[in-house]
Amino acid sequence: MPYPGECSDEIFAGYPWFFRKDALNSNTFPWSIALDERQNLLHPDIGKQVHLKDYIDARYQESLAKVEILDCDSEETKEKRKISYLTLNWFMQTLLDRSDRMSMYNGLELRVPFCDYRLVEYMWNVPWEIKALNGREKGLLRYVVRDLLPDEIVNRKKSPYPKTHNPTYLKAVKEMLWDIMQKKDAPINQLLNREYILEILETDGKAFTRPWFGQLMTGPQLMAYLCQVNMWLEKYQPKIEM
Repeated sequence: MPYPGECSDEIFAGYPWFFRKDALNSNTFPWSIALDERQNLLHPDIGKQVHLKDYIDARYQESLAKVEILDCDSEETKEKRKISYLTLNWFMQTLLDRSDRMSMYNGLELRVPFCDYRLVEYMWNVPWEIKALNGREKGLLRYVVRDLLPDEIVNRKKSPYPKTHNPTYLKAVKEMLWDIMQKKDAPINQLLNREYILEILETDGKAFTRPWFGQLMTGPQLMAYLCQVNMWLEKYQPKIEM
C-alpha cells in the first residue's frame, strides 16, 4: 500500500518553518518553539529539577554540529541545510515510525515512495534557490510535475493535514482527561501541573496556544496526548527517580 505524500514536505521544503523568520531565528527545533508552555505542564516540584530548555538546547546544538556545509553553498543554502537536517533527522523519523506502527498494527504493508534514499540524497545537495523555486514551498517538485498534474493542483496553496474540529472529539478527550485528573492514583497526576491542566480543560484547550508538535496539535490534541501518556504509565509502570 503506497502512502504517496509522506516525507515530501521534509525532502522538498514544504513546511512553513523553512520560510518563517520566527522559526528560522528561534535557535531551537522549529516544531517545539513554545518551551515555556511545555515546561509549565510539569509539576512545580519536578519543574525545579527538570529544565527542558537546557536539554533541548544541548540536543539542538549537538544536531547542528553534524551538518556538513559545502564550500559552494550560498549563505541561504547554508542556513537552510541546518533546518533541513533537523527536519530529516528528527521530524521525519517520527513520521516514519508512526506510519510503520499504525500500518503494521492493522496488517498493512506500507510504502513511502518519496522517502527513497536516492531521492533524499540527491535533494540534500540541491541549492536552496532551486529547491524553493519561485520562492515557494516545494517549488522544485511543483515544477517537475507541472506536465503531469492539473494546474489547480500544481499551484494550489499548501494545505496540511486537516485539524480535528469535530466537537465530539473535543468532548471525548476532555472528559477522558478530566476523569484522569480526578483520580489521585493516576500516575500522570504525579508529574503534571494540575492547575495548568485544569485551565486547559476549562478553556477547551485554548489555554495552550502553540502546537504541541508540528503545525496542528493544539489544545484537543494535547489532551489526547496526555491521556495516552497516562495509559503508557499505567501499562508499563516505569520507576521514575528524581
